Amino acid sequence: MEPRRTTADVSAGTLDVFVWEPDRCAVDAGDARTVLALHGFPESAWEWEKVAEILAGQGVRVVAPMQRGYSPAARPVGVHNYAIEHLAADALDVADGQGLDRVHVLGHDWGASVAWWLAAYHPDRVASLTAISVPHLAAFSAAIESDPDQQARSAYFGLLRQEGKAEDVLLDGDAHRLRAMFDGQVPASLVARHLNVLGERSALTAALNWYRAMRRYDLPDVTVPTTFLWGGQDPAIARSGAEATAARVTGDYRFVDRDDLGHWLPEQDPAWVAREVFARVI
Repeated sequence: MEPRRTTADVSAGTLDVFVWEPDRCAVDAGDARTVLALHGFPESAWEWEKVAEILAGQGVRVVAPMQRGYSPAARPVGVHNYAIEHLAADALDVADGQGLDRVHVLGHDWGASVAWWLAAYHPDRVASLTAISVPHLAAFSAAIESDPDQQARSAYFGLLRQEGKAEDVLLDGDAHRLRAMFDGQVPASLVARHLNVLGERSALTAALNWYRAMRRYDLPDVTVPTTFLWGGQDPAIARSGAEATAARVTGDYRFVDRDDLGHWLPEQDPAWVAREVFARVI
């Protein structure tokens, strides 16, 4: 199933947007049946392809933007342009462009960070949240500060935040280090699609600027219905932050951990991810 291609105007320019239309209600699924899917690093909106195809088969529309920096026409220069406030505003602009007052938000990795921000600061726009891999940002920040295990897992941030050097290292040898991040857990054809975006140095710099603009996030508790999915073999996210997330959600909360999976959950088990998202949509 090929997604419909469209665009969304944001403050930084124009985002490319993929829309997987549902088999039923093919013209307009409406607010109640639409998922806004936010991709992570070093990926692209294509990470949602299998999940979106399953959801579309169940009558759910999936809207997945190529986020700021990943879309060529929304790639501003300067780290300050990649603060999470701008990333979240882009997501709301995408929803506005689709005529959505409220939407079910799905995010993985950096997309999950943006999704947590939306749920915390714009609960009136978020019907439900499904966050994958990255915990509630306050819980994650606390883990980075106090948990030696998480500190070790986050050590790679140091490289990614080095302007110029990170790009050199990751793109060297036909982007060998960038490809290695997927640890053989993402199909080579999908990795190639991601690298069609990030293999260009300006795109990679923009994506790395998300890391360079990051800071400690003292995020409020989340009140919307929330599901958090985490893989016990995730090399980047320790259990401490994952388990501490429960205390940061006051709305209906479901934590599902899979000890057999790692970081790339939408690609490793798209049927499972789709089931968990669908449980929030119905």
